[in-house]
Amino acid sequence: MTKDHSVTRFRTALLYWVLLAYILAALVWWFISLNRQNQSMYELEIHRHNTITASGAVVPGYEQDVQSITETYRKNKAKYIGEGSIFFLLIIVGAVFVFRSVRRQFKLRQQQQNFMMAVTHELKTPISVTLLNLETLQKYNLTAEKQQKILRNTVDETSRLNNLVNNILISSQLESGKQGSTREDLNLSDLVKDCIYYFRKRFPDRIYTDQLEPELEIKGDPLHLQMLVNNLVENATKYSPRESPVVIRLERESDFVVLKISDEGPGIPDVEKQKIFSKFYRIGNESTRKTQGTGLGLYLCRVIAREHNADILVTNHIPRGSTFAVHFKRMV
Repeated sequence: MTKDHSVTRFRTALLYWVLLAYILAALVWWFISLNRQNQSMYELEIHRHNTITASGAVVPGYEQDVQSITETYRKNKAKYIGEGSIFFLLIIVGAVFVFRSVRRQFKLRQQQQNFMMAVTHELKTPISVTLLNLETLQKYNLTAEKQQKILRNTVDETSRLNNLVNNILISSQLESGKQGSTREDLNLSDLVKDCIYYFRKRFPDRIYTDQLEPELEIKGDPLHLQMLVNNLVENATKYSPRESPVVIRLERESDFVVLKISDEGPGIPDVEKQKIFSKFYRIGNESTRKTQGTGLGLYLCRVIAREHNADILVTNHIPRGSTFAVHFKRMV
């Protein structure tokens, strides 16, 4: 969080609490003043009647008048208490609503700042690496083996850049409703198999274990589903040790086709399991976090899953790590 953002948040919070305290104090003072005025009027009327009676004058209906004055006093008191209570509740409800809205806006602003920091780094890194690799190929006469290694690295960085741009574009299009979803009958087994093949080529030193039931069909958008699978596999790859496998399973469970991606990373605390699907949300502090990312991948996975009437959830992978599961309704 930047210094200016912290100062603005402190000033806003201070102004909010000062205004709320003033409004509540004014409400209390209004209630006390009206109650005192009602009490004074009651005592004045009773005193006037008692004075007339003490002078020896005969006052017809004296008892009824006193009873009427007392009844008016009680009604006014009940009215002030009732109206004051309603005003108090309305102020508290409004204050809570405003507080939550402002806090949500500050949180969203902070997440957007973190997103911009992450995107800037994510864009700069592959561009810099690709430029350096191309300059190296241009300046030096390298062996064929070294050239292939540099080219593989360049393709990998370009793929990262392409995935990042796709995530940003698709996220914007889905939220604006401009991205039309094409539904068609597709073989999810083949789609997942192609995604695994892509990752094996991209990360030849990583272990990808697949357990895919063949010919599992659903109705959906191929591009969006490919992005969902890629984001989940990339997330597992990013957060798990190089020597540990990423396991991708696709299987039938009752009326569902279930996609599961398991890793042996550090796992996700229970309190974070729902938050990680929020837009821009990432576990930890943005300034000290070492793992790259923008906080869009899992958010997009949830959006795409909902678009296909599917559920996505994360559970603990025994003995360590996490398992992401997406439940699609199977075609009959």
